[in-house]
Amino acid sequence: MLQLRAFRFARMALAILAISSLAATSSAQQSKLGQVNFPTTGSEKAQAHFLRGLAALHSFWFEEALDEFRQSTTIDPDFVMGYWGEAMAFNHPLWAEQDTEAARKTLAKIKDTSKVTSRERAYVDAVRALYGEGDKLARDKAYSAAMERVYRAYPDDLEAACFYSLSLLGTVRPGDKGFRRQTLAGAIAFDVYQKNPDHPGAAHYIIHAFDDPEHAILALPAARRYAEIAPEAHHARHMPAHIFLQLGMWPEAALSNESAWAVSDAWVKRKGLPLGARDYHSLHWLEYVYLQQGRYAKAEELLSMKRSDVEKLKSDPGVGRYNEEMAAAFVVETERWELVKKLFSSGPESASDAMAGHAMHGGTTGGRSRRSEMLPIFMRGLAAAKTSSQDAAKSLAELQAIRKQLSEGGDAYAAKSAEIMELEIGAAAAAAKSNYSEAIDLMKRATAIEEEMSPPSGPPSLIKPSHELFGEILLSADRPKEAAQQFEKSLLRQPNRARSLLGSARAAAKSGDTKAALEAYSKLARQWSQADANLPERREAQDYLKQAINK
Repeated sequence: MLQLRAFRFARMALAILAISSLAATSSAQQSKLGQVNFPTTGSEKAQAHFLRGLAALHSFWFEEALDEFRQSTTIDPDFVMGYWGEAMAFNHPLWAEQDTEAARKTLAKIKDTSKVTSRERAYVDAVRALYGEGDKLARDKAYSAAMERVYRAYPDDLEAACFYSLSLLGTVRPGDKGFRRQTLAGAIAFDVYQKNPDHPGAAHYIIHAFDDPEHAILALPAARRYAEIAPEAHHARHMPAHIFLQLGMWPEAALSNESAWAVSDAWVKRKGLPLGARDYHSLHWLEYVYLQQGRYAKAEELLSMKRSDVEKLKSDPGVGRYNEEMAAAFVVETERWELVKKLFSSGPESASDAMAGHAMHGGTTGGRSRRSEMLPIFMRGLAAAKTSSQDAAKSLAELQAIRKQLSEGGDAYAAKSAEIMELEIGAAAAAAKSNYSEAIDLMKRATAIEEEMSPPSGPPSLIKPSHELFGEILLSADRPKEAAQQFEKSLLRQPNRARSLLGSARAAAKSGDTKAALEAYSKLARQWSQADANLPERREAQDYLKQAINK
């Protein structure tokens, strides 16, 4: 059964490749946001703004979508679907976030639906379910069920298909088992993409449906096309990087995020918006990609720019987004532990999380606030453990307290992350004292927990992946064959991750597996072709390869 399903998806992916080739030579697109078709009973002028808002909505360009939908109802105050669109733009489905109050106020403006079509009424009924009774997950499920009815009632409506696909993804939560909803969402989006290769939502939702290492190859054709479909939307330029990261395609991922950041920066300046509206999500990813390429100086430039923005624009809370994530990634990837005191000297609460709490209201902010404290504490604890400082014990106690509060508050998934962080700090501290038996026991527990969790859909949420740290500890304990197994597992979850590649090469070399060592060092050398020239890890790979050639 699984083989048959894989064959069907592979055949569909090949069909998409052919369609993508045809689409590249097709006539000019209707707009720089892709092609959508959604007949309504609104006026012609209102409809023009509505369609642009709809296309922006499919690319999660919520700010632009709101502007366009509001312009449509300014032109036509009785335009029902304009209010529908505005309410939809207050929901961020894949992050379980929404501004419920604002959306309900918008929907209250719909006074009369007797003059619209039954199809339009079905869309309005669905969005009312999204902002109805119950918690966020219950409303997401109710909305998805409503969109399924629209999808089945209007089989030729590609918009219904796209929004049903997205609604299925909106019911998925971290740690959910199985892949049924993602498979169904991806299959529906594939079907839309076959019928309209310039539909922004189709390409976008294919990427999200298969955003994991095991399935990402199915979305590669859509990823290569999406930025061409909606080049005006910075998120459309960023999204291909989701698939590129899952496949370890670092040059493509770098170009994708460079483009997304540049487009968002130009948009903010053109519109005179606060700098905090820029796409710091793409900047965070770009820094991570540079680090995987060994381009530490370029990564440091991005981090310095980010920290400068935060310092100069303290009144703009949006600027703080991803500040700590970028700092943590830089320290972990470069292993410059001495920077932790400088980068994490302020209070524990993350500016990015505080911003998220103000912007959207999809659940309790208390749990989110506690989660935001974990990263700075972890970084201080890991740095202390790596340098044999007694301060590691303080971080352990703080993380244990947070884990307890998260568990008691029902946030079991975040509590697992906190527990892994505790175990990693404890193991690093034990290994620094050559207490390898204790360190290995702790890391066995950490990796077992991580294997229960969803693979990351971008830079690892666990800043130091547990299998990678376990491999490094086993190497220092002179157990290279066991270390190689852990690096292999790490690379399955995060393909071509530089530190895991390096560890794999070292483990193979140390255990006498010359063939595997040559393969790993060669791959790292190719991946680091643009790396800083003075990196000792780069010289290590080059020296090993030279010695192998001279033998």
